[in-house]
Amino acid sequence: MNEMVTIPREEYDRLRAAAEDLADLQAYDRAKAVLAAGEDELIPAEYANRLLNGESALRVYRHLRGLTQVALAEKAGVNRVTVAEIETGRKRGSVATLRALADTLELSLDDLTA
Repeated sequence: MNEMVTIPREEYDRLRAAAEDLADLQAYDRAKAVLAAGEDELIPAEYANRLLNGESALRVYRHLRGLTQVALAEKAGVNRVTVAEIETGRKRGSVATLRALADTLELSLDDLTA
């Protein structure tokens, strides 16, 4: 059954704005639930800006976690020189190495390589 309802433009605009507000509130609630469940984390603006400015994700997350290159390398079971070379862009690192570093930093591989 096709029923049509005609409403004034102001009412349509008000309803549309209310629907957008509801969608925003639902997205906010989902984000808060993910954070509360420990499935995601907030990154301080200082670190987010470093990532946005193109700094090595490995270096930024290593600093965020409070680790030196030596400590990260030891925990991940990789060579410290490899960590330095990946951070400076001289090497990309193998998938296995990047996975070990990401796991140690409690990140997804995408977070480390994006």
